[in-house]
Amino acid sequence: MWSFIEPIKLIRYLLVLRVNSSLVRLPRCLSTELSLVLGTMIADRLPTREARSWRKALAPWDELGGISLIGKKRLDTVPQASWPIETVLFVYPGKRTYGREELILWELKLMGESADHGLFLEVILPALEEAGTVSDPQWQRQNNLWGRFDIQAVYAARGPRWEPVVSDGRLDLNYHATPVQWAEGLTFDQRSEHVFDHLTWITPFDFTSDASASRRRRKKKIPADQVPTLQSILDSLVSRMSLLLPGKYNTPDDVWATLSTEEQTALRAAMEQASHIPIHHKGLKPAPKSWPGRWIGTQTFASIPHPIIPYLELASILHIGRQTHFGCGTFAIS
Repeated sequence: MWSFIEPIKLIRYLLVLRVNSSLVRLPRCLSTELSLVLGTMIADRLPTREARSWRKALAPWDELGGISLIGKKRLDTVPQASWPIETVLFVYPGKRTYGREELILWELKLMGESADHGLFLEVILPALEEAGTVSDPQWQRQNNLWGRFDIQAVYAARGPRWEPVVSDGRLDLNYHATPVQWAEGLTFDQRSEHVFDHLTWITPFDFTSDASASRRRRKKKIPADQVPTLQSILDSLVSRMSLLLPGKYNTPDDVWATLSTEEQTALRAAMEQASHIPIHHKGLKPAPKSWPGRWIGTQTFASIPHPIIPYLELASILHIGRQTHFGCGTFAIS
């Protein structure tokens, strides 16, 4: 599988925030507020010319009120917004209320041409540090996170291991994360006697084909054509990979072109096998209000054959569907 994923550039950072206030209450969806707050602070810190793309990316938030949205109990809608660099903000599931010394974990994924350790150190990390110490009242609403945390640690993924970049608040300037180390040691082909048949969406997903459809009034029951099949998940993986290849305007055909004949044969075989696996049960419900994505829950298949599992593992790392910037489209199989 290494040559299959070799063109994908990715740096995964695990960020550990330590609350330094007696009480912090997180928004319903922290990833959206992370995007708005850090994006705004980055834009404010950059020179005017470099900030233009960030200001443009923040425009969908500005239409809803911009930073005045911070601390609101609930957003009526989440805009189709992202940063001007290819990123995923994936907040690990947890509670909403935290006390002093408690830890909040989230993962930042820099992808494609944006997988640059220097970008993280020079642009993103300083903005996060500012977000933890800011005292301006426009940011520090009652009991919200901003201005009430320290960066306890930062780790970078090297395959299945996490290596320290920041420890006890101290940055290791000698450490340099590369855009290929995320795959080191990930074989994606480990055999197991375990029979897999269950898929749990950790974050909401949205596989609608256009942005206007995803903004329409949400239904209470998922339409049959929106229920993810194993085949549609693999199709979404190929589409996702096309966005991460070097250069612009790549298509799924470009992904196929990067594969060797053997890899093409293996992927086509997995897709063919996936097309015959029925869904036995679906427990999918609308995503919570104020969250991106459309649906969340669980699915049970007749089985998940082992040749398909490596591709599913890759899809869960890269996130698939719409609004991946907010962490949408990742899952676990069991």
